[in-house]
Amino acid sequence: MKVLVLGSGAREHALVKAVAADPEVDAVIAAPGNPGIDATALCVPVDILDPDAVVALAREHDVDLVVVGPEAPLVAGVADVCRSAGFAVFGPSAAAAMLEGSKAFAKEVMAAAEVPTGLAHVCTTLDEVEAALDVLGTPHVVKDDGLAAGKGVVVTDSREEALLHAKWCLDKEDGRVVVEEYLSGPEVSVFCISDGTHVVALQPAQDFKRIGDGDVGLNTGGMGAYSPLAWAPPGLADEIVARVAQPTIDEMHRRGTPFVGVLYVGLALTRRGPKVIEFNARFGDPDGHASFARLESPFAQLLFAAATGELDGFGRLRWSADHAVVVVVAADGYPEAPRTGDPVTGLDAAAEVPGVVVLHAGTKRDETGALVSAGGRVLNVLATGSDLAKARSAAYDAVSLIELEGARVRTDIALKAERGEITLGG
Repeated sequence: MKVLVLGSGAREHALVKAVAADPEVDAVIAAPGNPGIDATALCVPVDILDPDAVVALAREHDVDLVVVGPEAPLVAGVADVCRSAGFAVFGPSAAAAMLEGSKAFAKEVMAAAEVPTGLAHVCTTLDEVEAALDVLGTPHVVKDDGLAAGKGVVVTDSREEALLHAKWCLDKEDGRVVVEEYLSGPEVSVFCISDGTHVVALQPAQDFKRIGDGDVGLNTGGMGAYSPLAWAPPGLADEIVARVAQPTIDEMHRRGTPFVGVLYVGLALTRRGPKVIEFNARFGDPDGHASFARLESPFAQLLFAAATGELDGFGRLRWSADHAVVVVVAADGYPEAPRTGDPVTGLDAAAEVPGVVVLHAGTKRDETGALVSAGGRVLNVLATGSDLAKARSAAYDAVSLIELEGARVRTDIALKAERGEITLGG
């Protein structure tokens, strides 16, 4: 099997490594890829928002499967054009990807499918926002309706901060915001694979969105993650398939927009049970890495079964007993104003730590060939171990060997879970 993976971040690096490990895969092409992916796959500098260019690349290499990593090409309809050209595609159509592309649309689908979620108000003016804040109270949750790379959400007790974020969202062309009820309880990520009819779930993960230790500071695209969740209710993934994912997939099918790909279900485990915070239409970064790092079933074959409507015959997923921890190494100034162009060294030493894989998130080669930072999140350090403490230790041992001036790293990823300090409902 030949597989084309679209994207250039740590998510795509993790996807490439997982796909390449499948015994049925004999070639992986990445567009555009990154310096880390280049060690495993053929990287081709193609604009992944240009559907015709993607189709031409897929034809040139006669690929059997196209895997769309990021959200932007999904919402732009790249998967639609590739399917129309005859390729098996893991990734939803533009219409189905609106589950991520519009928070308001996602809430509408959740309501129709009777999915448990928080109350929400869709607003197009600041007056409407103010009224919604009054109704829903604090903490205030204000979300950009459109794509924002994981950083369009503000959760705050400050009315002024909530209104400033709402104004920033509304000032965009066709700007809308969604003001939501705050859901109290530990947050969980469940990634559900669908072929448009059937659904299987990966084991849950937990990620860390805030920039600072103790979950303080600005929201980011994610500063770390871990899986499995020993403190989560038994059978949580199956419950989410039954109560959330399958009803959503059924509703999308009823609307004539079947969802083929991965439906990310972001949850709060409240005292009243799991409630959906948001949907995404692609694997998370870094929580997705923690989920499928432990998957023993052949990954490319799983994605191909979903892309070709054969998920029902794939069989139950097999999992390693290991634990996985991901720690993100971010640039100085992230997330407000990340600095780029700084040398990144120590990766070879970090990768020699047992159980560690270093994933490139925002790197490039400079004119001399040296590796430098090229984004806000620069590296994702993924470690597996026989228990959570060993996985954490390996991840942080590897991080300590990486040199990036001014790097921002959280030191408490999975620490509360290791100490047994997580309780449900708040």
